[in-house]
Amino acid sequence: MKLIILSLAIAAVNCAPASESTAEPIPIVRYDNEGVNADGSYQWNIETGNGISAQEKGQVKVGDNPEEAELEVAGSYEYTNDDGSKVQVSYIANKDGFQPQSDILPTPHPVPPAILRALEWIAAHPQPEEKLQ
Repeated sequence: MKLIILSLAIAAVNCAPASESTAEPIPIVRYDNEGVNADGSYQWNIETGNGISAQEKGQVKVGDNPEEAELEVAGSYEYTNDDGSKVQVSYIANKDGFQPQSDILPTPHPVPPAILRALEWIAAHPQPEEKLQ
């Protein structure tokens, strides 16, 4: 787990554009890692000298059937974009998949009104099922 976290930090630092001002290695100014606890939960935080930070918490969710235990993860990361704006992404990952949230993520175009009306009409007027002979 520590190797994965360290690899992510190195990758984040290496993604920064190279210039004369970033020719020296960017230090990791904070790194906290609780490791994996007996119940399967974990938590880590990292911050680099150029303002990149990330954190994550994970826990095992056990329902009625212990054989169907699932890992649920919540975390976030942030960095400064080339234009100086702050980019923040938060996420959860669970049985429903990876679910990021951020202002920088693309959003779908709105459904055109004519199509929306057609979909509403179809939903309000279901076709009777045909019986197979």
